[in-house]
Amino acid sequence: MTSPALSAASTAASSAASDTTPHTVRTRDERAALDESTTTWALAARAGDPEAVENFVRALHRDVRRFVTHLGADPQAADDLAQDTFLRALGSLHRFEGRSSARSWLLSIARRAVIDSYRHASARPRLLDTDDWRTVAECAQERGLPGFDDGVALTGLLDALPAERREAFVLTQLLGLPYAEAAELSDCPVGTVRSRVARARSALIRSLHDADRAEPLGAAA
Repeated sequence: MTSPALSAASTAASSAASDTTPHTVRTRDERAALDESTTTWALAARAGDPEAVENFVRALHRDVRRFVTHLGADPQAADDLAQDTFLRALGSLHRFEGRSSARSWLLSIARRAVIDSYRHASARPRLLDTDDWRTVAECAQERGLPGFDDGVALTGLLDALPAERREAFVLTQLLGLPYAEAAELSDCPVGTVRSRVARARSALIRSLHDADRAEPLGAAA
């Protein structure tokens, strides 16, 4: 029998997944307020409050989905990975004590879900070729990301980065996680995260400049 908490989570996840509200960049104060609220909801959900479960899932679903989309091997599996993340989290809520933000804790679970998906995918044939992957990724790409025009497919640029740099960039620059929390999640020193982000940013800027220089040639052809 499905528990009230899981039913509430399923309803909230379905609602959040169908939300077409444009993504807006949060300020530092807004991120801090969100972290405080979601941590409070997670602790209340741990005590069995179904409304807190729904608020927790709804508030963090978009961040989880963006994270698994950028790290996962198959963009079409992003919704399944997000759902798997929340199911794992709800099953582990009894161990959450609020020592870190609920968002950081949840993203660490999402990271493990992505790793497990890679392991599972390695045991079966690939169903998508590169062209299909890029088409799906570009169609799913959210707009309004900081520092990039709406027409740029950021997923394609991030795909060219080494996995560790891509993860550090997504966590800190797209999801707004503090460097210290990103370091804890990635199990590496803060300085390493800063270095990875700096290198990722430099590589992305080079890619954008290369694309700008190549565009007139393509147009002329």
